[in-house]
Amino acid sequence: MISASDICKSYGELQVLKGVNIEIQKGEIISIVGASGAGKTTLLHILGTLDRANKGSLSINNSSISSLSDKKLAEFRNKNIGFVFQFHHLLPEFTALENVCIPAYITGTSKTEAEKKAIELLTFLGVAERMHHKPSELSGGEQQRVAVARALINNPAVVLADEPSGNLDSSTAKDLHQLFFTLREKFNQTFVIVTHNEELANMADRKLVMKDGNII
Repeated sequence: MISASDICKSYGELQVLKGVNIEIQKGEIISIVGASGAGKTTLLHILGTLDRANKGSLSINNSSISSLSDKKLAEFRNKNIGFVFQFHHLLPEFTALENVCIPAYITGTSKTEAEKKAIELLTFLGVAERMHHKPSELSGGEQQRVAVARALINNPAVVLADEPSGNLDSSTAKDLHQLFFTLREKFNQTFVIVTHNEELANMADRKLVMKDGNII
């Protein structure tokens, strides 16, 4: 599903990634751990095409990423990659349902079809009764489940999560962690999860440890 070879990334004189190699299979759940500053989030952003590497090659779902223009890259990202961040990044002026539908609208999906899929996901995630509430009216766990539904709306090839349970209490975090595995069973989703949560990291099929810009 993801093949990255010799990924290097520098910001000025600071070399953040120093030749990372990683292969991830379809349906795999991978956790990436390491101290702050090890390069985890930078790697996730490059795998998610939010940032470009200075050197190296990246292919996702059999598509070579480095050759795509910015416009083609944005289209590819919207169709193939779902994101779940520590801060849910829901738009405050829209309801849960509207937030989930936005990526589908961007790809040209009709309102009827987008809402049907969004309601299915919100129902599956246990927050359907909150679909007409705005983010400020939802609990932290509910907001994050809405964010997960938004990440899944376009049937992405891979879901990337950056500290997805970082702002949740331990009970809600545990529910979210279990949800990733339920989603994998139902949709055969591929997950790459950057986390400081040892319990979540150890649940993954593989735990990759980063140190000083490389996977050790």
